[in-house]
Amino acid sequence: MQLDSKIFVAGHNGLVGSAIIKTLKANGYTNLITKTRQDVNLLDYNAVDTFFKAEQPDYVFLAAAKVGGILDNTTRRGDFIYENLMIQNHVIHLSYVHNVKKLLFLGSTCIYPKTCPQPIKEDYLLTGVLEYTNEPYAIAKIAGIKMCESYNLQYGTNFLSVMPTNLYGPGDNFDLKKSHVLPALLRKIHLAKLYAEGHEGELIKDLKVSTLAEAEEILNKHNITKSTVGIWGSGKPMREFLWSEDMAEACVFVMRNVDFNDCVNSQEEVRNMHINIGTGEDVSIKNLALLIKKIIGYKGDFILDASKPDGTLKKLTDSSKINNLGWKHTTTLEIGIEKIYDWYLKH
Repeated sequence: MQLDSKIFVAGHNGLVGSAIIKTLKANGYTNLITKTRQDVNLLDYNAVDTFFKAEQPDYVFLAAAKVGGILDNTTRRGDFIYENLMIQNHVIHLSYVHNVKKLLFLGSTCIYPKTCPQPIKEDYLLTGVLEYTNEPYAIAKIAGIKMCESYNLQYGTNFLSVMPTNLYGPGDNFDLKKSHVLPALLRKIHLAKLYAEGHEGELIKDLKVSTLAEAEEILNKHNITKSTVGIWGSGKPMREFLWSEDMAEACVFVMRNVDFNDCVNSQEEVRNMHINIGTGEDVSIKNLALLIKKIIGYKGDFILDASKPDGTLKKLTDSSKINNLGWKHTTTLEIGIEKIYDWYLKH
C-alpha cells in the first residue's frame, strides 16, 4: 500500500476497525474511507455496489460483522448467520467486481472444531464438529474464508483472511447481555466494587438509571452483590486474549507484506490459506476473573454457575504462520487489562 492509496475500512467504528484506523493513521496513511451503516448498509447489495462505483477503493479491510458473546450467539442464531453472510458476500464480491487490489477479511478462531488438537493450526479447519453455541457465526466466517480462496483461484484476486483469537480493547462492548467474556467480567466486577464500597452515584451513572433501587434490580438480574459476582459456567474453559491494537498492527502488517501466493502450500488442493492471529498463551475463565479482580481491587468472591454453558473447553491458536512471516504481539494480558480498565473508567 502506498501512503495515499484509497483504503476502505468496513466496520471502522467497531473494536478492530477503529484500531485499524488508528494504526493506519499512525503509519502515515492519509486516504482512508469510512462509512457508517446509515451511509452504506452492507446488507444491501445495491448500496454497496453504488459505494464501490463511487469510491473505487484500492484496498479493503473487512472488519464489519455482527458479533456478540455466548448468550447473544445462542439466542440470535438466525441474525448471526444471515447478517454476516450478507455483509461478507457483498463486500468480497464487489471488491472483485470493482478491481480492488487486495482485501483482508477478518474472521474468528471459533471457526475451528469444538474438539481438535491444541494449539490449533490453520489446517484443522473443517476436521470436526463446531461448538454449538456459536455454530451459525462460525459457518458464516468459514464461508468468508472459502469465498476469498475461491475468488483468488478462479479470478486471480488477492484476498486474504486472518483469524484472530478473542479480542478486547478500546471501544469494546461492555453490555451485560451481549458482550464477550473479558469486558463482561470487567464490568461486572467493577459494578460489584462500586456497590460494595457504597459509590451509589457512580453505580447509578454506570447503569444509566435514576435510582439505587433500579440499579440493584439490574445487579440482581446479573448475579452481582456487594460480596459476590456470578460467572457463567464452570470457570474451567481456557481462553486466549489479544489486545485489539496488536490485532490492528497484525492486519496492517499482513496487508503490506503478505500476498495470497505467500500462503499457498500445495499445487493440487489449495485450502486453509487463512492466518491465525494470537498470542500462544491462554488462561482459565476463573483465573481471568481473579486477574481482573486484582487489577480492579475488588474484595469479594465469585460464584460459578455450572448450569450455564462453557463453550469450547480449550481454544489456543497456533500463530506460528504469522510469527514466521514476521509479526508477533507485544501486549501482555495483565497490561492489556490495566489499559482497558483505564479506558473504561474514562469513557
